[in-house]
Amino acid sequence: MKTRYVFLLLVSAAAIAALLPSRGHGMDRGQDQSSGRAASRPEASTGMPAGGMLSILRHGNWECALPGDAGGEAFVPVPAEAFRIGTASSYDSPTGSGIYLLRGREVVFTRGPKKDQRFKVLGENTLQKLAADGSLTKLICTRVGNGI
Repeated sequence: MKTRYVFLLLVSAAAIAALLPSRGHGMDRGQDQSSGRAASRPEASTGMPAGGMLSILRHGNWECALPGDAGGEAFVPVPAEAFRIGTASSYDSPTGSGIYLLRGREVVFTRGPKKDQRFKVLGENTLQKLAADGSLTKLICTRVGNGI
């Protein structure tokens, strides 16, 4: 087989593997129910994102706003929702500081005053708040500076 065909097959297989839902290693959930092994596996918490690469948000000041209307302001700032991302997955807000987790395209604030708030990553500098049921809200947060 020609080298380019082998290369194309390899790239195609890698792309397919990356797009398929990941499966745990080892036994399937249905196997070995009698020993309780499947039952002892940790399940994903409803407050935590289910999958994706761990990452960090860009450091700096993030301001949040609600959409305005055509007859007035384009957006309405919500200073109480603003925060500053620092090192080690930490954040500071007007009411205190805490820690967040960015996994895949979802941010979850895990400690501090914003605990259990979730956001969807829309872009490198833009987040949209999620409601408790996972639906998108109208609140958008944008990174406005590097915090220096």
